[in-house]
Amino acid sequence: MRAMQPGLRAAFAGAALALGAAVYQPPAKAAEISIACGALGVEFQLCKEGAEAWAAESGHTVRLVNTPNSTTERLALYQQLLAAGAEDIDVFQIDVIWPGMLANHFIDLRPYSNGAEAEHFSAIVENNTVDDKLIAMPWFTDAGILYYRKDLLEAHGKTVPETWQELTETAAAVQAAERAKGNDKLWGFVWQGKAYEGLTCDALEWIDSFGGGAIVDAKGKITINNDKAAAALDMAAGWVGTISPPGVLNYAEEEARGVFQSGNAVFMRNWPYAWAPANSADSPVRDKVGVAALPKGGPDGKNSGTLGGWQLAVSKYSANPEAAASLAMYLTSAAEQKRRAITGSYNPTIASLYQDEEVLYANPFFGSLYDTFTSAVARPSKIAGAKYNRVSNEFWNATHAVLSGKMDGATSLAQLEKKLKRISRNERW
Repeated sequence: MRAMQPGLRAAFAGAALALGAAVYQPPAKAAEISIACGALGVEFQLCKEGAEAWAAESGHTVRLVNTPNSTTERLALYQQLLAAGAEDIDVFQIDVIWPGMLANHFIDLRPYSNGAEAEHFSAIVENNTVDDKLIAMPWFTDAGILYYRKDLLEAHGKTVPETWQELTETAAAVQAAERAKGNDKLWGFVWQGKAYEGLTCDALEWIDSFGGGAIVDAKGKITINNDKAAAALDMAAGWVGTISPPGVLNYAEEEARGVFQSGNAVFMRNWPYAWAPANSADSPVRDKVGVAALPKGGPDGKNSGTLGGWQLAVSKYSANPEAAASLAMYLTSAAEQKRRAITGSYNPTIASLYQDEEVLYANPFFGSLYDTFTSAVARPSKIAGAKYNRVSNEFWNATHAVLSGKMDGATSLAQLEKKLKRISRNERW
């Protein structure tokens, strides 16, 4: 996607004033503020544009730090820098599951927010509050959703699947019919099967949609070893090599998007960010893509998308915390969230923007899937706290073992339960 044109940028600057974004006075002494930005889709470009707009208003300068797309690799990098007390990054983009793990390294943003957190979804603000300190401002929220090829479903007389079984059957039927016509590169369904945090998200969606729980419940009880959870993993294992390419076991978000956007998949599980590039001017599937809630586990199941999203936090090792905080507040403001929603399909964390006509015009599914975004299933990061990364690591490895055919769901989850009990000291988190 191309960078915003000057006229459009000016229009958004006007919208910033209309939405009440802060106007920053030139500082007495300019500082260079570094910010770590992700690079999924147009994410890095949008971060760059927003940071540069803040710099132009504030008189400070900015330096962008590119980070790994893999959340697992990004967390490892952050932990290394923060443990060393490094000043390399002033503003960190952090996952919704990291506040409990990284809170000791970030400042309290309330003295700098002027109450702006009240505009954001309260559940996310609560998630970002540790020991009564607001250690991060919500930037955008996420939930897993289903992308589908409208043209292919229509051509083959199929409807959007309501259950995973229906998705499996529809994907297989369309894949077979298209390959018979010579489209031998087409696959039925792509998703995130690599052994990393993204697989935790996908697998939690399958399991929760079957009524199999969320790994660890709100009271700390380990619930993952059950028949419904095992059935969900066995179902997904059946996709590999049939409706999903064998290489899906090494797919993260961008690998799945690459296959789908090139026109080589009927269905895709991904985050909302994939909408904008899928409909960019040079996309082979432009105007051919639909979006829906992920399927239910069955007639008695439910639609379940894993809660995702990213926040901005300021390092307590920053040499310029006040300027860094002003950048974080600017980028998480209503005006900036609106710009990012329109140009990049990033879900706002401010409820009023889901009623904004320009936002809904750019992202029609924001309205129809509002409940999916606001009632997504959370990973057990709050209850597991600092141990969450170990919990997730064991979970995605157990899932990957099933997907790769090394063991069945019941065997893998029984072993996982024992490992989680050791990590939690018998459910005493």
